[in-house]
Amino acid sequence: MTATDTRLQTAPPRAARVATWMYFGLNGFAVGMWVVHIPSIEQKTGITHSTLGLLLLVLGGAAFTGMQVAGPLVDKLGQRRLVPAAGILLGIALAGPGLATNWWTLGLTLILIGFGNGSIDVGMNAQAVVVERGYPRPIMAAFHAMWSIGGAIAAVVGAATLRADVPPEITLASAGVLCIVLSLVASRFLLEATVPPEDHVEEERARPPAKLVWALGGLAFGLMLSEGVANDWAALHFRDILGTSVSTAAYAYGAFAVAMTVGRFLTDRVAAVVGPAAIVRWGAAMAAVGLTLVIVVPWVPVALVGWAIFGLGLAGGVPQLFTAAGNLDPRSSGALMARVVGLGYVGLLAGPALIGGLAHWMPLNIAFILPVVLCVLTFFGGPVLKKQDAS
Repeated sequence: MTATDTRLQTAPPRAARVATWMYFGLNGFAVGMWVVHIPSIEQKTGITHSTLGLLLLVLGGAAFTGMQVAGPLVDKLGQRRLVPAAGILLGIALAGPGLATNWWTLGLTLILIGFGNGSIDVGMNAQAVVVERGYPRPIMAAFHAMWSIGGAIAAVVGAATLRADVPPEITLASAGVLCIVLSLVASRFLLEATVPPEDHVEEERARPPAKLVWALGGLAFGLMLSEGVANDWAALHFRDILGTSVSTAAYAYGAFAVAMTVGRFLTDRVAAVVGPAAIVRWGAAMAAVGLTLVIVVPWVPVALVGWAIFGLGLAGGVPQLFTAAGNLDPRSSGALMARVVGLGYVGLLAGPALIGGLAHWMPLNIAFILPVVLCVLTFFGGPVLKKQDAS
């Protein structure tokens, strides 16, 4: 660490690391609780599938807006204020869908959920970058693994409460209270990133090139689009292309999700040895190989392995890109990260829709060529992280 390090520690790094884990976990848990209850909320409010689709687009738009608003606020107000505030907002909003009675009340609550989710997404990733600076090795990927763990816990809890016929409004409100409590408890352990009085060297320091920011955002777009494809289409590929039962089809997404979670817990130690550019490049290459197996091999066991390889390959890339964005310029790390995270989120939303459109014109497995191409492009674009390290 140098004397011009921009980190002002207000809590021990280990405590801040655990607190940041909590924020990633509660975010995954909150999103998971909403997703698990989508069918019951749809039935309760009496909306159609098409109306639900439009409302989900509204949620996505609100999340993107929250990211762009939160980015500059992180730099202006500080992470110790914004991250807990976003967690509290998300917890309050989470109770809304259970209380909604029609399309417009549901829409209003989804705007709040989306805005809170987008805000905490940028804030907690910015906090993760600050915490990581206090460690001699990368730790970002493990934070993202905790998001997946939170989602898995939500799936188990949601399934249990639905099986027990607990009303959605009670379950979602309870989950919201839990998010609020965790946000308040963890807030005292967060680190604050501040810029000290700049010396003459800092004053001459140039802003990061816009092309570099867009390049990182473009890579995030491609990788998260690929992730979105697996989230929404893996099970349908097994059912519609390979002709499996619905229960067997669930294993396709399960293989992807488990491999991605395990991969994120392993990525940090590998990144410490080979560097972030190698993680992005060779992970994308692995993902392209895995999805190619899914496309060309019509056997369920091989396709299952293909989806797992796809998840393992995608596991580490996005955390490296977010870290790179947060370290481009500590004076505006929140705003820069908001751009990269926002572009990645657009890809996550766009991927399933693009594949759905292509599937009207070709078999579903052939439509998967799109994410394969994007993974190949990411392999060739990965060296941009070496330029970021040199800047």
